[in-house]
Amino acid sequence: MPEIRPVVKANWRALIKLDVAEEQKNFVASNLYSIAEAQFGFDFEGHWDYYPFGIYDGDTPVGFLMYGLNLAHPSRQAFITRLMVDRNFQGKGYGKFAMQKMLEIFRAEEKVQEIGISYEPENEVARKLYASFGFVEPGQMIGDEVLAVLKLR
Repeated sequence: MPEIRPVVKANWRALIKLDVAEEQKNFVASNLYSIAEAQFGFDFEGHWDYYPFGIYDGDTPVGFLMYGLNLAHPSRQAFITRLMVDRNFQGKGYGKFAMQKMLEIFRAEEKVQEIGISYEPENEVARKLYASFGFVEPGQMIGDEVLAVLKLR
């Protein structure tokens, strides 16, 4: 049974070794960059605290996810900033599992009204995965990425 575990001193080195296929490299930042970024959060329309996690199958790291929270934000209080599954473990349901876990976390926090996610316009796999969870594209871009949102409440 897969699970997510916070990034800590004991596992960050294993998580930065995970990688996507060559043709997917422009779709997601490296896990090393993401773990570094999580130390500081992100300032855009207020401050976002970042929470990085490894996706595990038993003791084997198979992917990485990170989300941001800004519970005071007027429209989106949660944002999924990273989701990647290592090239050797893709197509086995780990991305879907990770999305389900993040949505459980967001649903448990009653201040989260809306969740955002963004992705490269040509990333059809991501678009289909997020749409399967109810994310819709309002026609906005965040930089050069497509924005999709899910209203929880």
